[in-house]
Amino acid sequence: MPRATQDLSISPEARRQVYAARRYVQRDVQEELDLRIPFDVYFQDPAITASDQKFDFADGFLVPWEPGLGDGPTSARFVVVDYDGGTESFAAPAKWDPRRNVFLDQNGDEVDRNKLNTPQFHQVNVWATLQNGLDYFENGFGLGRPIRWGFEGNRLIVVPHAGYGENAYYDRESKSLQFYYFDRPAGRVFTCLSADIINHEFGHAVLDGLRPYYNESVLPETAGFHEFMGDMAAILIAFRNNAFRAQLVAKTEGDLDSESALSSIADEFGRQVKDRPYLRSALNKQRFADVKDSQSQHFMSEVLTGAIFDILRRLSRYYIDVEKLSVAKAFWYTVRRMQNVAVQPLDLLPPVDVTFKDYAIAVLRAEEIANPSDPDGQRAMMLDAFIQRGLIDESEREELGRAKVTFRRLPVDIFHDVETIANSRAYAYRFLDDNRKSLLIPYTADIVLPEVTTAQKFTIDGRRQPKQVLVQYVWREDVELNGAEFGAYEGQTTSLLCGGTIALDENGNVLHWARKPGTGPQLGTGRDADDELEEGRERRAAFLSALARRIAAGRINNPIGGEAGLLEKSIAPLGSRVIDGTVRFHLAPHIGLHDDRDDEMGDVQWQISS
Repeated sequence: MPRATQDLSISPEARRQVYAARRYVQRDVQEELDLRIPFDVYFQDPAITASDQKFDFADGFLVPWEPGLGDGPTSARFVVVDYDGGTESFAAPAKWDPRRNVFLDQNGDEVDRNKLNTPQFHQVNVWATLQNGLDYFENGFGLGRPIRWGFEGNRLIVVPHAGYGENAYYDRESKSLQFYYFDRPAGRVFTCLSADIINHEFGHAVLDGLRPYYNESVLPETAGFHEFMGDMAAILIAFRNNAFRAQLVAKTEGDLDSESALSSIADEFGRQVKDRPYLRSALNKQRFADVKDSQSQHFMSEVLTGAIFDILRRLSRYYIDVEKLSVAKAFWYTVRRMQNVAVQPLDLLPPVDVTFKDYAIAVLRAEEIANPSDPDGQRAMMLDAFIQRGLIDESEREELGRAKVTFRRLPVDIFHDVETIANSRAYAYRFLDDNRKSLLIPYTADIVLPEVTTAQKFTIDGRRQPKQVLVQYVWREDVELNGAEFGAYEGQTTSLLCGGTIALDENGNVLHWARKPGTGPQLGTGRDADDELEEGRERRAAFLSALARRIAAGRINNPIGGEAGLLEKSIAPLGSRVIDGTVRFHLAPHIGLHDDRDDEMGDVQWQISS
């Protein structure tokens, strides 16, 4: 259990000073200085614990300490508000004891595994799991920078007992993660106790902060990427847990080609709601051709989740068979490697309408930046995994597999100092505006910059990668909805979102440039401009086609949600609202729990709270 602060060899003031420099302090030293404090949380969920006591509580589960921890729990990025919308009542918050580094229940007792049935244990369980997940994404082996949320404010509200129902979701409108509970013959099921569900919904919140305009996409593939992000977070964060991984070593003996606690997602929810061992599996055989015409984002996401799990399995076999490491060490290297492989490429994605291929290209490029010589052939292995899943065409293998110049200059007419670009959105905008022709941005486009930030990422062995200056830019291109296929929206104007993400190193070299062009005039001249215009026309046609299909399938509804985050029992996957005279479409709050495959839906076109 947590060590008492008074047992430290340094004073509280010294502890705060070390905290200020924590990014330079190794993880084990942080633990010794109580900069990381342990909490009792479930490995995955109570059902896993009941079926196998080895998968009990995550011993050694450490959460980064902060000087501002408070009741709730409350921290810099999360606040737990335990309000039950069904009973219209609040549960007493867990009380923070800074002297002992523990939370207390309403009776003054320490909140640990002996207090499982108290609201305060549920509060601490979900908060600690989220704190750990945030650290996973933000540390240098991940994104190497703080993550902003997709709403105004810096604290994500966490509601562990939002009401009765088979439900859980992230909702931008209410700035919250909401977890529900429901009854079964075996007892009450709390979604706030499932690490898979918590991390899945948190994955939605992370992606919404990184790429807020994905929320407006009408493409099922972009919605599918949101679901992939949730499932990826659930799998990789679980794999990072030392105690969980030790049990996985014993259970699998290194064989991840069979179903395991790692590949199965939301076990308890799947058993209690779907009457199957888990909700979804990363160990699937889906190819992109199998899902490309689906309206279900959950079904579509399986192919990308499967591809990343393929890479995870191949990496673990490489460390076991080629490097001759023990299974335990091989899994540990795979954990570190997968954080690089799967999380770091998120910064290289375009700002709008992401596709699975966009992510595959970003994975390959991030690998090229971090490991340009590829001595172990791991980038070629990743490319092969994407090709086998149909995310990249076989005809592109040679081009994408060829070694390229890692750093090159951006083709701009007026160069700006990179440090100046990184300083503010205003400076970054001036850089973009001065180079519209060479950057293929229409002169008439009103550019918005969702984010300008700097990241310091690390390789698997802790080497600093080139510092990355990341600039996202977006503009709207008006599109008139002419035709009966647009139903009630016929005659209205909507927006085709366009833009790009530029990643520069500290010397002004371009590391990556991902673009989503439009059809606007004055995009420059020459072959690049012609190709850009043709791609923009294809995007416009694909956008209109996808929107018409969504409308025909009845998957768009009127505005939903609200300040309290309350939803109708059944809602459409997409909503709409009129802003500045144009209609904008947006994803409904995500649940990421219920499957909504077309062949399972029958006449029901909507899903529960997703």
